[in-house]
Amino acid sequence: MDPLLRRLPSAFWSVPYAGSRFPGSAAVTARPGLSAGANCQLFAYEVLRHFGLAPPALRSSDLWADTRATVRVRVTAALPLDLLLFNSADDAFGAHVGVRVGVGRVLHLCAEVGRPAVWEDARFAARERYRVLVGVKRVAALATGPADGAPGSGDRRRGSAAWGDP
Repeated sequence: MDPLLRRLPSAFWSVPYAGSRFPGSAAVTARPGLSAGANCQLFAYEVLRHFGLAPPALRSSDLWADTRATVRVRVTAALPLDLLLFNSADDAFGAHVGVRVGVGRVLHLCAEVGRPAVWEDARFAARERYRVLVGVKRVAALATGPADGAPGSGDRRRGSAAWGDP
């Protein structure tokens, strides 16, 4: 198992897919957190928050356009905790968002599975709706205080074994 996945609390694995619970939705405002479910974006952002990062609460196309809290990354340079956007075409609008957790592996929440899953990159490419990797975004901002036991962003960027980087 990927080192990051071992550090993810068990509650994350039981989050149900709920398409109406996306960043900024009334459903999330009325009942924050993941217990009532999440869409792919909300789930991915909560995973990053658990590890001490501060992702912006944006839908996929706004996330792709964002330059304040995130940076675009060359596909070959994706690191654990980077956000990957998948779609049926090279378009960020309506893209599916997952979290890189290891070499060629992505943690995500989709309607097809209904619960969080880890897929190899090839599994996304084999599905029409996820066949195109639109790109990779890296959250640049740390939360006000890193989560318990989460290394700082400097550790993540240097390929530390704590992050499971190669």
